[in-house]
Amino acid sequence: MIRLLQIEFIKLWNNRASKVLIISYFALLTSIALVAAIKFDIGPIKFHLADQGIFNFPYIWHFNTFITAFFKLFLAIVIVSMMSNEYSNKTIKQNLIDGLSKKEFILSKFLTVITFALVSTIFVFIVSLVLGLIYSDFTEISIILSDLEFLLAFFIKLTGFFSFCLFLGVLVKRSAFALGFLILWQVFEGIFRGIIRWKFFDGETTDIVMGFFPLQAMFNLIKEPFSRLGAVQSVANQMGEKLALDYYIHWYEILIVMAWIAIFIYGSYAILKRRDL
Repeated sequence: MIRLLQIEFIKLWNNRASKVLIISYFALLTSIALVAAIKFDIGPIKFHLADQGIFNFPYIWHFNTFITAFFKLFLAIVIVSMMSNEYSNKTIKQNLIDGLSKKEFILSKFLTVITFALVSTIFVFIVSLVLGLIYSDFTEISIILSDLEFLLAFFIKLTGFFSFCLFLGVLVKRSAFALGFLILWQVFEGIFRGIIRWKFFDGETTDIVMGFFPLQAMFNLIKEPFSRLGAVQSVANQMGEKLALDYYIHWYEILIVMAWIAIFIYGSYAILKRRDL
């Protein structure tokens, strides 16, 4: 496995565009710390974002994993380009000639996907821990260690998304078309949601049905965290609204995404196995 990973990362690091995108991605993950510096001081109005509780433990695990998940598109480009370069540079054919089986080839790509997801999760954990220790009002060990399941959900979410990108890269061969297909699939899920909500189901049943679609299933792993903020809850209470949303990570949501991961990886292998290279 280490040998397969070494092969992949040598290819990635020797590709200038991939190197820039990877560095930019991790720089953006770090830049979430800059949110703490946002301050508005206009006359009597003083606003410091870090004072709003977004870096309090354990809320920070929810907030940071939700926000940083939007940066995953940078690595998505790297992954689809990784497959595109294999076809355009004919390195895939050379790897197979050199003795790498098609199963090992897909395994090497999947190991790269897992490594990206794992390193991202560790990175977010470290950044969040540092920010929380600096700004959180609660630093007891029991509170710090609460809600760490959001990091697990973040890891599964990234692995699922990157596996989908890998599948599209194998299927379509060209990175631009693969990314275009990814966008089209997002649009398709949105249109399909609107149709079944309009014609067949109520809102709750529609949400259940859409939860089985890949992109929506990944999004469902980490719900929006903003309505958990005390300031938002206070405004809602003043308006006579009660926000009692379900923010928890459920085992069946993880299971659905893991099932899609298995489908995407097996699908990638099945396509490659049948394709004449």
